[in-house]
Amino acid sequence: MTKSILITGGARSGKSTLAERLALSLGPTAIYIATAEPRDAEMADRIARHQARRGGEWTTLAEPLALAQALRDSDGQAPRLVDCLTLWLSNLMLAGQDWEAAVQELADLLPRLASPVVLVTNEVGSGIVPDNALARAFRDAAGLTNQRIATACDELWLCVAGHPLKVKPQ
Repeated sequence: MTKSILITGGARSGKSTLAERLALSLGPTAIYIATAEPRDAEMADRIARHQARRGGEWTTLAEPLALAQALRDSDGQAPRLVDCLTLWLSNLMLAGQDWEAAVQELADLLPRLASPVVLVTNEVGSGIVPDNALARAFRDAAGLTNQRIATACDELWLCVAGHPLKVKPQ
């Protein structure tokens, strides 16, 4: 059985739908580890719509920062879906935490988990070079995060316009 799956793609590419389907294919119930924080009304509404879309098979755990600990604490219970690494990275950077150490901790942890985990991330490197230092730093950090986690995962999927493409293993 696949233990870790990373799904990447652009905005509204079908990543979350694929992730939910894959997570539930690994067990009758799953744990949804949400990294988003409702910092404004639009995000709160977005989170509510995501929760309403999921059925009773899901238990939601909100964890904006301590992702590795949430995975350790929930290991052995059910497949987990982490949505999403990009928001988690943003949370770490905004909190002034050492994002590189947190990403390395996650990458080191993934092969040791007993229960499967599906992770969602955004592909941010396909656009233009941002015009400010903070945006460039985030884009670079997201690219490095995606590379490290993709290397640690058993499978990698790319979603484009609602169509998933399995990238690893081929």
